[in-house]
Amino acid sequence: MTAGLDGIVAAETCLSQVDGAQGRLIVRGHDVEDLAEQFGYEQAAALLWRDLAPQSPAPETIAADLGVARSHAAGLLPALITTAAGLNPVEGLRAGLAMLADDDPLGDHVVVTGAIPVFIAGLWRAGQGLASVAPDPARGQVDDFLVMLNGTPADAGLVRALEAYLVTVADHGMNASTFTARVVASTHAGVVSSVVAALCALKGPLHGGAPGPVLDMLDEIGGEAQIQAWIDARLAAGERLMGFGHRIYRTRDPRADVLKGLVAGLRGGGNRIAFAERVEQAARATLARRHPERRLDTNVEFYTALLLDAVGLPRPLFTPAFAMGRVLGWTAHVFEQLAAGRIIRPASRYVGPLPAGGERAALAG
Repeated sequence: MTAGLDGIVAAETCLSQVDGAQGRLIVRGHDVEDLAEQFGYEQAAALLWRDLAPQSPAPETIAADLGVARSHAAGLLPALITTAAGLNPVEGLRAGLAMLADDDPLGDHVVVTGAIPVFIAGLWRAGQGLASVAPDPARGQVDDFLVMLNGTPADAGLVRALEAYLVTVADHGMNASTFTARVVASTHAGVVSSVVAALCALKGPLHGGAPGPVLDMLDEIGGEAQIQAWIDARLAAGERLMGFGHRIYRTRDPRADVLKGLVAGLRGGGNRIAFAERVEQAARATLARRHPERRLDTNVEFYTALLLDAVGLPRPLFTPAFAMGRVLGWTAHVFEQLAAGRIIRPASRYVGPLPAGGERAALAG
């Protein structure tokens, strides 16, 4: 048995290939570096849904449909705000998605994708004692999200940086949340239920919770004079450095390279990017000395934290924002799994005690 199902092929997919040995991520025929540079959010949706969704419209049509979906979701906000009182942002988003009905004429994948930014922004503002901002169907999904969140038009550079981030994380092989979505989809439970299940998997700190602690790490270090001493003390205590190393990538994480370029373009304006870059340099050098047998490079969570912080997102919204990007992949995988037409039902090996006469029972089984 392989712990964690490492190396087990659970499905054939046309959506993405993660090559950990070469440090390469291909999304529907595009290297992730090119995808982030050339595709907007709606273009990435069209790419991932192409030939899989019941309808495969052009990006312009998807943009219009997402605008309609955001308006529909806004109608659920008053009830959701009451229902989600006291919940954290991921739990509130989960409650909101669970309110969506199946079999919407607009397309369940469009409805759930359009609802996510509305629910994230509306719940956050309610928690701050602010009135919600109505979505504008004429805006792009990412632009509208920042307006709904902040109440004012967003800087075009910040919109583009956030959009490139969401495109970069839209799909990444058979990760925990995507596999969860496919398992639920294989039962024909529907797109909404599959996405809710995927979000539940994303809520776990081993999958979607890493970016926030990167900023906690920077807070704890404090200033440049403390960088090396803090790193040495943390490693001496046997603790890991947040934002370094990856289970799959053994060389570079190509998504990290994309986000590093985006973050460099946001440097200044009172953010902590320059300080974080010095932490990164010290951490990489220290890890290389301690672990010469294995490259422990900066991963996507490190730059995700810096980018989302520079864009102005509060830390509790980092995981919900990730879901805003990954929902494109989740929904595409749902359609791909439905086309496979078979319920996912792996076997298990029983290692518990046997009843009396267990040898005969084991042989018979």
